[in-house]
Amino acid sequence: MSIIISILITVLGIALMLYLVQKLPIDSTMKQMAQIVVVVVGIVSLLSSLDVF
Repeated sequence: MSIIISILITVLGIALMLYLVQKLPIDSTMKQMAQIVVVVVGIVSLLSSLDVF
């Protein structure tokens, strides 16, 4: 059960971070790079919560 909660919190955190990146007043290429970083960090976090790493 704790794995499901961990995955849910991670997905909600990724969604929140992507939303906040969209609200930043920066160039669109920088926004895209920030989104890529958020997604990569989120995937690594999900994989670590599933004990892949």
